[in-house]
Amino acid sequence: MSGSTGTTTEPRRLRAAVIGAAFAGSLHAESLTATGDVDIAGVVSATEASRQAFVERFGGRGFATVDELLAAEKLDVISLALPNRFHADIAVAAAEHGVAVISEKPLAMNLAEADRMIAACESAGVPLLYAEQLCFAPRYVRVKELIASGSLGDVIQINHWERHGGPHARWFHDPALSGGGVLLDMGCHGIEVARWLLDKQPVKSVHARLGIHKHTDGVVDDHALVTLRFSGGSLAVVDSSWAAPGGIDERIEILGTKGTVSADLARGQSLLVYSDVGIDYAAEKVEHERGWFWVAHNEAHTWGWHGEFAHFVDVLRKRTEPIETGRDGRQVLEIVMAAYRSAAEGREVTLPYHSEDSTPIAPWLLATGAC
Repeated sequence: MSGSTGTTTEPRRLRAAVIGAAFAGSLHAESLTATGDVDIAGVVSATEASRQAFVERFGGRGFATVDELLAAEKLDVISLALPNRFHADIAVAAAEHGVAVISEKPLAMNLAEADRMIAACESAGVPLLYAEQLCFAPRYVRVKELIASGSLGDVIQINHWERHGGPHARWFHDPALSGGGVLLDMGCHGIEVARWLLDKQPVKSVHARLGIHKHTDGVVDDHALVTLRFSGGSLAVVDSSWAAPGGIDERIEILGTKGTVSADLARGQSLLVYSDVGIDYAAEKVEHERGWFWVAHNEAHTWGWHGEFAHFVDVLRKRTEPIETGRDGRQVLEIVMAAYRSAAEGREVTLPYHSEDSTPIAPWLLATGAC
């Protein structure tokens, strides 16, 4: 409040850039602009067509490289929504320019890269935020509140399902770009949701079984079943699949000593629609064009994207402490890497887990003879 005029001075709007203009990048931009506090200043994408389409929708300028972006624009934050292989170098470059980083999951390709990202951001004094949107999904937030209130008693087991027919982009199937298959891509969701629901209790051990059932022309896992043992005695079962028909299925179930709760994120708030001619968009990962559809309603809000980025803006404004940080992303990556080792060797692996593998999937590829 100004003493002379009685008027308030509004803080300047934050300037953000998105690295990657595909599905996740568009969701990042939509969610940032939905806060009402952020302008999209730029986008980096591989093709002129993708850059132009993004700019027409969200504004800003298109750039072919991150170096061009950082040289041309004064930014507060960049959001990483591109293949995992490139996260670490871009995050370090942004931090060196004093720019905060939001990283889509997984944080990095290996633990050394994760440590490099964390060190660069801490040295520069800028936040490194881990984009695990399911921790902001309103239904899952309510489940966490029920656990915290004691309504369910002590948590015996958490079950998390995320299944669909597989990603559309081919880079997900290339371990040199992705670092792993469905365990890394989707199992990371269930792992962090379980950690978050249990207030980030340490994971004591992990056991995993992996397979390739649908995408048999590739080498990365498309089905994963992971069991986590927490220090407090709770178990979590993370069931992730790229081999499941029928569109996306995303649910959690909590078994407690005094109660249970289940939440269906993908279909619980959807519209059930039949069409002979098809519809413009049903939901993420729908595989057919006509017939019955689960049609998403307010998808970005329901799945936590809007809440996540609203929280990140509050962090950047120094209004709150971050719920999901780069260190959380590193913890998830460590558990995922231990899970791939478990699947490769057919045994339970204890944590902390130290690995110098270049990618999480490396020991499993070696065990299966794929490399």
